[in-house]
This record gives sequence, structure tokens and C-alpha cells, in this order.
Amino acid sequence: MGQISGLVPSRFLTLLAHLVIVITIFWTRDINIQANLPLNFDPEDFEKEESKLVIALSITLCLFLIELIGFFSGVTMFNSTQSLFSIAVHCSATVSLAFFVFEGWEASTYWYIFTFCSVLPATTEIIMLITVFVLKKKSF
Repeated sequence: MGQISGLVPSRFLTLLAHLVIVITIFWTRDINIQANLPLNFDPEDFEKEESKLVIALSITLCLFLIELIGFFSGVTMFNSTQSLFSIAVHCSATVSLAFFVFEGWEASTYWYIFTFCSVLPATTEIIMLITVFVLKKKSF
């Protein structure tokens, strides 16, 4: 039981670290968008790239909501497999996104980080939630 109790705060902290860095990207998105554009870009190009990044960040926040619902509902809070997977993915997302912010990576690289570090854990969370609630209904 000691191992599982150590996973819960670690998972919560990595989720929050990932969430904080995503919110930070909302504030500093101009640098990453300009890295994606040529030196002489039009305002329309900037707005187009900005809307793509804002859409990706908004979807990321929605996926965070799904994960936090699953976590705080207790469905996956004490599942050690889900916790370890979530810790690994969100920790790697935090490090990757820190480089994304500080190094001024192109905005298109966010989609790769988004796919592996936001979509995958949210998908497993949804599968776990559906599985638990379907099995719960069948037991009654």
C-alpha cells in the first residue's frame, strides 16, 4: 500500500505541472508562432497559425478536464498502472513543453507532444471510466 500512496501525489503533481506549462504557453505563444513563420510574414498568416495553436491548447485543456474528473472521482486514483502511465507521460510532457517555451520551438511540434502526452492518457482514462461504470451497472 505504501507504493500506491506515493503514486497518488506524484500523479497529481505531474498533472498540475503539465497544466501550468500549458497555461504558460497561452501567455507566450507569440514566440512559438513566429518561429513557425518566415521573417516577412503577413498578419493573416500569424492569425492562422495562432488559431491552430489556440485550438490545440484548448483541446488540451478539455483533455485535462477529463483526466481530472477520472482522478478526483477515485476511479483511477488508486490504479497503479494508470498512475504510472500518467506520471511518465505528463512528466515527459512537462519537460518537452518547457523546452517548447524556452527554446522557441515551432508551433507545429506541439501537435506531436499533444498526441503522445495528452491524447493517450485521456484515452486510457476514458476507457477506464467507461469500464468501471459499465461493470458497476452490470453488478446491480
